[in-house]
Amino acid sequence: MNTEKLNFCTLFNTAYLSRGLALYHSLQNVSTNFHLYVFAFDDTCYNYLLNENLPQLTVVSLNDFEDAELLRIKPTRSPSEYCWTCTASTILYSIKKFNLSNCTYIDADLYFYSDPLSLINEATGKSIIISEHRYTAAYDQSVISGKYCVQFMYFKNNENGLKALNWWRNACIEWCYAHVEDGKFGDQKYLDDWTTRFEGVHVLENLGGGVAPWNVQQYDFVMNNNSIKGIERKSGREFILVFFHFHGVKFFINNVVALTGATYEISKQIKQLLYFPYIQQLNFYYRKTQKSNNKINSNGATEASPRQPLNFVFLIGLYLFDLKTSVKNIFGKQLKDRILHYHYHWNN
Repeated sequence: MNTEKLNFCTLFNTAYLSRGLALYHSLQNVSTNFHLYVFAFDDTCYNYLLNENLPQLTVVSLNDFEDAELLRIKPTRSPSEYCWTCTASTILYSIKKFNLSNCTYIDADLYFYSDPLSLINEATGKSIIISEHRYTAAYDQSVISGKYCVQFMYFKNNENGLKALNWWRNACIEWCYAHVEDGKFGDQKYLDDWTTRFEGVHVLENLGGGVAPWNVQQYDFVMNNNSIKGIERKSGREFILVFFHFHGVKFFINNVVALTGATYEISKQIKQLLYFPYIQQLNFYYRKTQKSNNKINSNGATEASPRQPLNFVFLIGLYLFDLKTSVKNIFGKQLKDRILHYHYHWNN
């Protein structure tokens, strides 16, 4: 069994600072043998984390991280595209700069519920871990976004690990954009052939690693002592939730938060068990950063929500609109589907 220290790296700016703090403290709650390297993508984020002096966190500034190749292509990428471009480089930088035996990239909007060592231990004898999206069939975007998700990617500091990492960095510097082109999309579609392109690649099998809005419909969850147990509906397979990917959470200035995109069906149980406690955590760290500097917008809210949370008048309006579209909607099925996929929430 692997007992070496787990080294993680992630990247975010001030708009994701509350998420980054929640991520760090979630790791603290479930693991003692880890270190998190944060690449701060603006000075406000860097200075806040530096002043916090968190014991298992090292913050890296852009001035220290960015090299000539990254600076050369930076003007050609949007902010989000540049973050994608930098993912592989943050892992490589961490391994080389801090002489790490391993490093795992994790998205800043992950939250851990149990020790990620259980995921790493799956890959004994392997050098790389990648994770599938495991899309629910109705939401399968693998043709565009790829089979694998850049959310949790483990690399050993050895020949196989570095070969894949250097190839990925160079590919992203050459092309990394938010559109489909020649079978590429961002930094993610590059992973599609890694199990045959590189040696030592392990595809994560533990269902507890990588639960997300696009696959959560496949599972039921219950509290199990101090952990959350998942049950795959199709097979009855049980697992302990390791991390959830809170992709799509967005705060608005009128005290509304979108839990995720309207594409995905999120049950009331999942909202109460996972989303609402997570939003409370983000609010806690938002208030904490505000006490330090009330100009820090660590939840990233910049605009009012496009619509208010559901109320009776709004529901009647939706029903009449659907009925005008088609008489088949007279029994309210379309309205029910809208409600299931309506994830705006008063942020009290």
